[in-house]
Amino acid sequence: MTIHGNRVSAPAALLTIFLCLNAYPQEETATLERGYRIGPEDLLDITVFELPELSQTVRVSEDGSISMPLLGNVVIRGLTKDEVEGRLSALLEEKNYIKNARVTVFIKEHRSTMVSVIGAVGRPGMYELIGRVSLLEMIAQAGGLTDRASNEMYILREGKNGVRARLAIDLNDLIINNNQDLNIPLMAKDVINVPIDQIINIFVFGAVRNPGALQVKMSKKTTLLQAIAQAGGTADGASKSGVVIKRKDLKKGKETKMTVNLSDIIKGKKPDIELREGDVVYVPESVF
Repeated sequence: MTIHGNRVSAPAALLTIFLCLNAYPQEETATLERGYRIGPEDLLDITVFELPELSQTVRVSEDGSISMPLLGNVVIRGLTKDEVEGRLSALLEEKNYIKNARVTVFIKEHRSTMVSVIGAVGRPGMYELIGRVSLLEMIAQAGGLTDRASNEMYILREGKNGVRARLAIDLNDLIINNNQDLNIPLMAKDVINVPIDQIINIFVFGAVRNPGALQVKMSKKTTLLQAIAQAGGTADGASKSGVVIKRKDLKKGKETKMTVNLSDIIKGKKPDIELREGDVVYVPESVF
């Protein structure tokens, strides 16, 4: 994957994704659970069979420790559930509280590996990151993209120095072009932001088949040819040489007019014109 200035370059487009996923078979999920390394904010159910009064639900502190009756603070950060079970059993035996202690640990919440998904998705929220999860898999878990999604999504990732970097992912290149280089694996505490695209109005009047207002997404960068096509195309008797674009400068309040030869654009002699919010396109009728 080539990244320039924390941005992945690619053409823009709008799309909605829905993926059918079976994240992991049951036995594979159990394997991932056993290999999971416990961290701060995880919530654990701890059961001590020989001394039920020691059983409790406890959240791992920021320093990676838990507080247990009789044992005090026990550092468990970076250990698997099996390793925590072994450590607690050994401490109970070492302090002569229990012989052959049987301790079980169930990870109720994997808060240390949560990923946040916000913006134009079906179910925004926080999701657990267990095992290797790709960007598309996480978007699918969050209900897919809505029809208001922008052309780009952003991944905010905290570096070792505490500075949060932003990576822009082009959705068209990722989904339509199937560029799997962009389907990056996620990391704990990533924030996936899918911006809600802004709807703008462009007006097309005159000799077109369906005159009126067009609502388009700002990120689609609608051009003159595209706007006329969305208005049904030019009507019979339309003059393509005198198309007028009226544009108001929102800051200065002044209106400008551009006269365009549509035939030159169609033939490739002139570049197409990108339209803006509030532009009014008028296609006149031919005088002949």
